[in-house]
Amino acid sequence: MSHTENNKIVFFGTPEFAVESLNALLETGHNVAAVVTMPDKIAGRGHKLIESDVKKYAVSKGLRLLQPVNLKDENFLKELREIDASLFVIIAFRMLPKSVWQMPPLGTFNLHASLLPKYRGAAPINRAVMNGDTETGVTTFFLQHEIDTGDIIEQKKIKILPEDNVGTVYDRLMKLGAGMVVSTVDKIFDGSVTSSPQPSGEYTPAPKIFAEDCILHWNNKAESIHNQVRGLSPYPGARCSARMASHAPMEIKVFSTSLTDMKADDAYPGCVRISDGHLYVACADMYIELLELQPSGKKRMPASAFLLGYTPEQFIVNEDN
Repeated sequence: MSHTENNKIVFFGTPEFAVESLNALLETGHNVAAVVTMPDKIAGRGHKLIESDVKKYAVSKGLRLLQPVNLKDENFLKELREIDASLFVIIAFRMLPKSVWQMPPLGTFNLHASLLPKYRGAAPINRAVMNGDTETGVTTFFLQHEIDTGDIIEQKKIKILPEDNVGTVYDRLMKLGAGMVVSTVDKIFDGSVTSSPQPSGEYTPAPKIFAEDCILHWNNKAESIHNQVRGLSPYPGARCSARMASHAPMEIKVFSTSLTDMKADDAYPGCVRISDGHLYVACADMYIELLELQPSGKKRMPASAFLLGYTPEQFIVNEDN
């Protein structure tokens, strides 16, 4: 498909999730006149400059790149106006000022990784899995002032399977979303686009993941803990602490668990059972099996390998960290 010169797009995005859609636009012949991404960050012990995934991809394709510190900066706005794009596409960026999103004549649309109005906010995939949802999806919508509230253009659903974690759902939504971005752009450019307001008063917030969201509380029910682990794996990882037989209390990340049919009526939350290389922890109602862990300062490992080096005596409830 070829697209005329005046159908220019400016693409705004930062992480890997956005790269898939940017690549899809280029592969379908769309004219991406510029890419806007976050400034490089200094991070890590070596104080290295970290470039966003979108920047690395844009540079590899020779695309024009803008990295404004301030989105209201007059020089940046002038540069954007001079590009004279007819459409802006936003994926996993930051909140845009009105002076930016109102600029292109065909509007500005966003790809969001949920079925809006459900899960407005920064962590929709994590929250859907953590809450034990069995479906989610992607939405394209025209930007309005309030975050994630604009008129819906397209939506597609996927199932969240019992064996899914946030990583596997992320990968499927990233691919599904890329196809929907191309479809939305095509409809906007050929004039066939339609959109409808989100239902008023119906929404679920999806705030970003904070450190306290990662702490496992063993006095919750096993299914709730299992979903919390799934919704935080592989990143940033659920956390807990355990008292060890021959070590100081240890911080542990948990990446994978399995529900059991073992009732925990006779045990207090955090109580440990070890059997044939399997590690079980009592929750409010049932025992849960820990399958993959990462002791502080070590690599991820299966529970059987963990038990070769450590003997946990109790997982600490409501630890303060």
